[in-house]
Amino acid sequence: MLLEMVETEKAVGTALAHDVTRIVPGTSKGVGFKKGHIVTEADVPELLKLGKRHLYVLNLNGSHIHEDEAALRMASAVAGTGLDMKGPDEGKVALLAREAGLARIDAEALLEANMLGEMVISTLKDGFPVKKGQQIAAMRVIPLVIETHKIVELEKLAQRTGPFIHLLPYRKPKVGGIATGTEVYEGLIQCGFDKHVAPKFDEFGLEFAGKVNVPDDPERIAGAILDFKAQGCGLVVTTGGLSVDPDDVTREGIRKSGAEIIAYGSPVLPGAMFCLAKLDDMIILGCPACVYYHAATILDVMLPRILAGEVPTKRDIAALGHGGLCMNCKVCRYPVCPFGCP
Repeated sequence: MLLEMVETEKAVGTALAHDVTRIVPGTSKGVGFKKGHIVTEADVPELLKLGKRHLYVLNLNGSHIHEDEAALRMASAVAGTGLDMKGPDEGKVALLAREAGLARIDAEALLEANMLGEMVISTLKDGFPVKKGQQIAAMRVIPLVIETHKIVELEKLAQRTGPFIHLLPYRKPKVGGIATGTEVYEGLIQCGFDKHVAPKFDEFGLEFAGKVNVPDDPERIAGAILDFKAQGCGLVVTTGGLSVDPDDVTREGIRKSGAEIIAYGSPVLPGAMFCLAKLDDMIILGCPACVYYHAATILDVMLPRILAGEVPTKRDIAALGHGGLCMNCKVCRYPVCPFGCP
């Protein structure tokens, strides 16, 4: 890299090595052109008006890269599926979600990239649910220009690990709801499914096949699951009947439907008595009654993952213990909080 003074008319295509001040007498004084700005033909008349007959510019000789080009190469190296690129803007490039989905970040690869030096990549937490157009990551280099070999190191890292920032778009399976409990079935207490659970399906634009109330009877629970499967549901959510009480037989009903129980119990509070099962291609989320009286529970943690096409393993669920404790804030801002993000 060389610092060079050139005539303004000959500076087109070069990068400014300093800020150029713009003064409007009696009105304002500020930066007219920022350091690092690439001079264009259209800039020349304005620079001359500012009294700049000569400029100090960066003469990049191939051994160094301007921050804008560097950020673009960084983004191209680390961006995986489902992402759109925005920028560069003042040396920064952002990665945006092409559609609603789940952010997936390889934290180990990200750490290795940020250890290379003079380059920074910042992301959302792995597993964060995002909306269409939401920013998932941003990156830039620290200096105005960076040695080319540094960018090459990052590109080689990304070739070895694979792109490590992804967006998994949500699928939209038809979903059925089952509220278990003889007291609910007989009308002794009001069912909270329609008020507290069904609206969560609307947030993801899912087709809701409806909800049925069934008594604490394994055969009836299994029958309701199979009915929803016959209707083409790819997801069934049950509520209640999962504790150690002898009348709580939801798990037995799930098993009688022919489903494979992947995990029972989760280190997420609220949501300890959670059951995850799979019947052919249909996922069953057995949720404890806490979904009726807590704003954010294991259902909110698991639902985005399931819609993103993932089927968590028992180990995946065990890993949710780190960050799985809800702080019961007076105003719930989930998912903009540490709950559910390992």
